[in-house]
Amino acid sequence: METTKKNKQFILEYYNALSGVEKTEKLIDHYVNDEELKNHITFFDAILPRYKVVVDEMIAENNKVVVLARVRGTHEGEFNGIPPTHQNVEIRFTIRYVIEKDKIVDHWMISDLTTLYEQLGVKV
Repeated sequence: METTKKNKQFILEYYNALSGVEKTEKLIDHYVNDEELKNHITFFDAILPRYKVVVDEMIAENNKVVVLARVRGTHEGEFNGIPPTHQNVEIRFTIRYVIEKDKIVDHWMISDLTTLYEQLGVKV
């Protein structure tokens, strides 16, 4: 039970540290040891600089934490051929983290890109 509580707190600390700031390599490396997740974070920080994360729900068991959340930011970088619109956007997502030795070592995520495209004015 203690591991579960510790891992939930770790994920909250991770979100608080990265939310609303530039996601530098040093900052990301402090929490993440999953190259795919590192690339995802830097990719979206280029599109929505200094994006914020709002946690709606969190469930944890042992070394796994599942989060239902929203990313909020302003579209300032090109995204899949869409030039910056300077629109404020919100993307809902669900992510499952695996934590080992105080680092995220694996993740699985699904996000609502259809709504993102709609917010950017793209017909889907």
